[in-house]
Amino acid sequence: MIHLYGIANCTSVKKARTWLTENHIAHEFHDFKKAAPTPDWVSGCLKKVDLAVLLNKRGTTWRNLSPQQQAQADNLDGAIALMCANPSVIKRPVLLHGDDVVVGFDEQIYRQMFQAA
Repeated sequence: MIHLYGIANCTSVKKARTWLTENHIAHEFHDFKKAAPTPDWVSGCLKKVDLAVLLNKRGTTWRNLSPQQQAQADNLDGAIALMCANPSVIKRPVLLHGDDVVVGFDEQIYRQMFQAA
């Protein structure tokens, strides 16, 4: 089963969900606003993608964090705790498909991934 994680009103998440639906790819959507990610989930993603890819330091949520909160991201355990407490700092969407983790929406990457499947 394909799992897509993010926030329902996020533009990139909407694009990914629309693309998956239009291409008849069954998936389950998980809204971070309804269920925050767990440390195990974040750790699992970080086994496949770098912290710099998963942690969005460009967004409004990051900029609104205090310097002390931002400093949590200086080590892995702190970064995981920060992402669990503030899921909006996770770059979206996060697509889990088998052993693959894709962060962000790129139609070309999605097309390649699902043509190969």
